[in-house]
Amino acid sequence: MNIFIAGLSYQINDADLKELFEEYGTVSSAKIITDRDSGRSKGYGFVEMDDETEGQHAIQELNGAEYDGRTLSVSVARPRTERPRGGGGHNRGGGSRDRY
Repeated sequence: MNIFIAGLSYQINDADLKELFEEYGTVSSAKIITDRDSGRSKGYGFVEMDDETEGQHAIQELNGAEYDGRTLSVSVARPRTERPRGGGGHNRGGGSRDRY
């Protein structure tokens, strides 16, 4: 089960996030999302737990809980949607050339 966590303190690292969720079961991975350019935390992350029951329990217990001075928002992560590549369908042309 992939879990989304928002509202994280910017000082939290992957190990801290993993430790927080290990109170509720086995954590396969924990990842804080960072800014590509600065490397600083964006204040959210993802935790992967193999056991669905443990994951649901973690969500119920941690959603709305305070951690490191911040209120967490914890939910099942939604699948990432495919973004269109290229121009996104924008017409950059000047319209019909037959007008003139």
